[in-house]
Amino acid sequence: MHCRNLRELDLQESEVEDLSGHWLSHFPDSYTSLVSLNISCLVNEVSLSALERLLGRCPNLQTLRLNRAVLLDRLPNLLRRCPQLVELGTGVYSTEMRPEVFSNLEAAFSGCKQMKSLSGFWDVLPSYLPAVYPICSRLTSLNLSYATIQSSDLIKLISQCPNLLRLWVLDYIEDAGLFALAASCKDLRELRVFPSDPFGLEPNVALTEQGLVSVSEGCPKLQSVLYFCRQMSNAALNTIARSRPNLTRFRLCIIEPRTPDYLTLDPLDSGFGAIVEHCKDLQRLSLSGLLTDRVFEYIGTYGKKLEMLSVAFAGESDLGLHHVLSGCDNLRKLEIRDCPFGDKALLANAAKLETMRSLWMSSCSVSYGACKLLGQKMPRLNVEVIDERGSPDSRPESCPVDKLYIYRSIAGPRLDMPGFVWTMEDDSSLRLE
Repeated sequence: MHCRNLRELDLQESEVEDLSGHWLSHFPDSYTSLVSLNISCLVNEVSLSALERLLGRCPNLQTLRLNRAVLLDRLPNLLRRCPQLVELGTGVYSTEMRPEVFSNLEAAFSGCKQMKSLSGFWDVLPSYLPAVYPICSRLTSLNLSYATIQSSDLIKLISQCPNLLRLWVLDYIEDAGLFALAASCKDLRELRVFPSDPFGLEPNVALTEQGLVSVSEGCPKLQSVLYFCRQMSNAALNTIARSRPNLTRFRLCIIEPRTPDYLTLDPLDSGFGAIVEHCKDLQRLSLSGLLTDRVFEYIGTYGKKLEMLSVAFAGESDLGLHHVLSGCDNLRKLEIRDCPFGDKALLANAAKLETMRSLWMSSCSVSYGACKLLGQKMPRLNVEVIDERGSPDSRPESCPVDKLYIYRSIAGPRLDMPGFVWTMEDDSSLRLE
């Protein structure tokens, strides 16, 4: 063990090859400085005896995120060794229902007087959820984005959490659960609702726009929303905008592309227009549904503080992109996918790109020739064409590129590009006059 003063070990989204599971035993007995440990990405079992010893000698440990190989009946022993925990990510949250396991679990949670955040909850057995009730009144963050908990059980859990500031949850919460959230959690700042079956052809849950409307009306401090659903209306978006003008991040993902207002079959232009008009401090916006160039006119007119915009399957012409690039003064990051935006708007607003961090365009109408011109015209930008079909030089310059990535970097063009990435470097012999 060379890092004797290591305070944080976070293996989030890491690929770790561990064949024995005993690597935790390599921490020396004198090691006591650990503050945060995240092993949630590990597939294999870890040595629980080594983990228990490590937790027991680190009195300042505040964050512990376990992997799903840690069984529920072993969790109480772990918690008793670190009652000072502030954040806990559980392992698998199910086992055969036994009263002694429930009692041990409930007692262990009761001893965690500083606990503010819970996550994990893989493979939940609902009968064990009440074991966390003793700490629910103190919780400010609840991440259930991997937990297949049905609406009725979620309602019981959420009703115990009046001080919740952040909730991440699957759409199993349904409208009924969001109604309960709006009634119970008046301090809520952030809500994320993820899809449980994004590729299913038919709805598998009773989640509509009404759940989000209810939260927007019932949670006056709500600032950030990520919401996956299958239907939306302009009326609902207008209500959300007028109820929550304090929104700073609003990301709506309607699962089926180009879905219109389900009540009128109109584009959702006016609804998103209301969001950008009434939410004066909006910094991040994701669009979805049936949208014309009109929505981008709204965004360019009212989105003066917008810093990040994500767009897919929207717009009608280059005019939409022109509205955004010419109107959004503080735009830093723009992501566009499957939109009919092409050369004209990109080249006409090339100077704007130097004020931004990045522009990503995928499956749009930007030609290889325009990318080359942009690389010449703006030598301080990195202009990269990404195309796994082969070199774009093998096709006419008028052919659209697969992906385009433009970004600023004081280091210049990168040298670690894979074979399907081409940099449009400045060529003085081709420089535009």
